[in-house]
Amino acid sequence: MSKELPPKDWDKLWIEYNKSLKAWMDAFESLQEATKNVQSKYNDVMAKAVKDSSDKTMNQFTENWQKSMSEAGIKTFKQFGDNWQKVFNQSGMEQVKTYGDMMNKFAETWQKMWNK
Repeated sequence: MSKELPPKDWDKLWIEYNKSLKAWMDAFESLQEATKNVQSKYNDVMAKAVKDSSDKTMNQFTENWQKSMSEAGIKTFKQFGDNWQKVFNQSGMEQVKTYGDMMNKFAETWQKMWNK
């Protein structure tokens, strides 16, 4: 069994956890807002394109849009992953990592048991 931490240590850990959770919530809200803005602008562009463009222009736009979304998506998800790793590497997150590792091991063991 592990030693119990004094109350001050628990308070410090809880404060660090809440700070990390707040950073994650802020990042998630930013992602949601950006997603909403991209969808809105896309809808505006598509409405104008359908109204004012030829088939050739529409095909060209679709190809360019897919290419730019792919490039932007890769960069965005890489940045999100990097930010997520930074949050997990902050002080106070060791217990969360340990818990996650333990749950992964449990899931692996459970899967092995039920596959037999």
